[in-house]
Amino acid sequence: MSPSTPSGRDVLRESVRGQRRDVALGSLLGSGHQLGEALVPVLIGVVIDRAVTKSDTGALVLWLGVLAVVYVGLALSWRFGAWSGDRSAVRAEHALRIALVRRVLHPGGGAEEGRLPGALANIATEDAKRVGAVNMAVMYGISALVGILTTAVVLLRTSVTLGLVVLLGTPVLLWLGHLLSKPLEARSETEQERAAHASAVAADLVAGLRILKGIGGESTAIARYRTTSRDSLQATLKAARAQAFQSGMVLSLTGCLIAVVALVGGRLAAQGNISLGQLVSAVGLALFLLGPLQVLAWVNAGLAQGRASATRIAEVLATPHTVTAGDRILDRPVRGAVRLAGVSHGGLREVDLDIASGELLGVVATDPAHATDLLHCLARRVDPDTGTVELDGVPLRDLDPAELRTAMLVAEHDADLFAGTVRDNVTAVAPGSADPEPAMTAAGVAQVAETLPDGEDTAVGERGRSLSGGQRQRVALARALAADRPVLVVHDPTTAVDAVTEAGIASGIREIRKGRTTVLVTTSPALLSVTDRVVLLDDDGRVTDTAPHADLIARHETYRAAVLA
Repeated sequence: MSPSTPSGRDVLRESVRGQRRDVALGSLLGSGHQLGEALVPVLIGVVIDRAVTKSDTGALVLWLGVLAVVYVGLALSWRFGAWSGDRSAVRAEHALRIALVRRVLHPGGGAEEGRLPGALANIATEDAKRVGAVNMAVMYGISALVGILTTAVVLLRTSVTLGLVVLLGTPVLLWLGHLLSKPLEARSETEQERAAHASAVAADLVAGLRILKGIGGESTAIARYRTTSRDSLQATLKAARAQAFQSGMVLSLTGCLIAVVALVGGRLAAQGNISLGQLVSAVGLALFLLGPLQVLAWVNAGLAQGRASATRIAEVLATPHTVTAGDRILDRPVRGAVRLAGVSHGGLREVDLDIASGELLGVVATDPAHATDLLHCLARRVDPDTGTVELDGVPLRDLDPAELRTAMLVAEHDADLFAGTVRDNVTAVAPGSADPEPAMTAAGVAQVAETLPDGEDTAVGERGRSLSGGQRQRVALARALAADRPVLVVHDPTTAVDAVTEAGIASGIREIRKGRTTVLVTTSPALLSVTDRVVLLDDDGRVTDTAPHADLIARHETYRAAVLA
């Protein structure tokens, strides 16, 4: 994804261009429908002049047959035109949604910064739907213009005065409709922003429902959501009022134009300049104009909403990446030697650390924030402010984040599970031919499966909420182990399991990761006891000491306080 900044207009244009075949087909069929609709009053006028007034039964049957054929064409063109327009809108919506998801999941990150997941979900659904609907609006707009142009041509052939009324009045009506759509565009953007925020707050509250119940915070949460929901409702009502005002005003102006056409036509008929049939056709065409002009009012509203939503989508797509992709490639096979040289970021201060290939290293940070900063640097979610992090002698900033993650996996403490079965979660990122059983055994998932109704095939629900905290941790750890990366960094994988289970997991990690580089960022004595050595990060974010776990216990009070408290 290029970090260049597309405008909302660019996004809208691309969504139309991507489905231009369907839009063109829909516009052609829709124009045929509008042309047929305009011909109906004309044919009725012909029937009156050539058959009714002359009492010609043969001519009556003939022109009624022509009218029937026109109606069949109307029905078919409407059916297939609407189908083509719907398909173009849905396909454009899908393409936008895929682009948004691809941007959010891009290894370079950045799109999620400052946005709650619920807000991103709203942009990828409601905003994408509104921009996709622009294809339908374009199709209907072209068809409506064809209907108006046909009406004007017919009226010009009947009377130059009638034709000029339509030709001069329609652009004025369109211009006024555009001006009336401006408040709707602004209020529509506010409406979508408030709705996205309400969705984000709701998702956030649902995710933390257990915690809220545990601390008795339900009333506060309800009050927070009520306020947010009320703001969203007010924004929606303002947008609805703007749309109603715009539609009402355009309808009134349209009525005025139709009245003028009917008035001019009546005077011309009274003066004998046009026949009775032509008068009927003129009045019928004036009434027909109500449809295309209402469609254009709807198109104006749809384009206004689409522009507002396109701007929001473009902001996500144009968000700069947190880290940029380098062009270097790791040598294969990856040895797994990691080196930090003078790394400073967040709370970290000039961290120097060499992790040998195949080493099982423990890292204890007396300040949890320092552990998080270290994980972000190793995962290359950020680049350090100063210093370098290297893998097999290659600076991480010179690698594409996607390339890095094929060699190094950083499993953070709060990793979520996916909706699906236990086994599906464990094998989510595992190599296709790999057997997940060793990883499941090492992480203690086999014990979890024994307590579940369908064993490994038990569905865990969204984010694994049907499992306990300890069960979720074990499944997440098994997923990280099953990925089988040359370098694995794990953050506090056993905080919610009992001591006996934790000891078994510690032994399992050491056994399954033998010969591959593994970093355990934790304060668990059970996990630290199986490491080759432990690095101590003090409160200043500096490396204070590095030694086996037992040695650090013996000689550092701060270490004892961190791991034995």
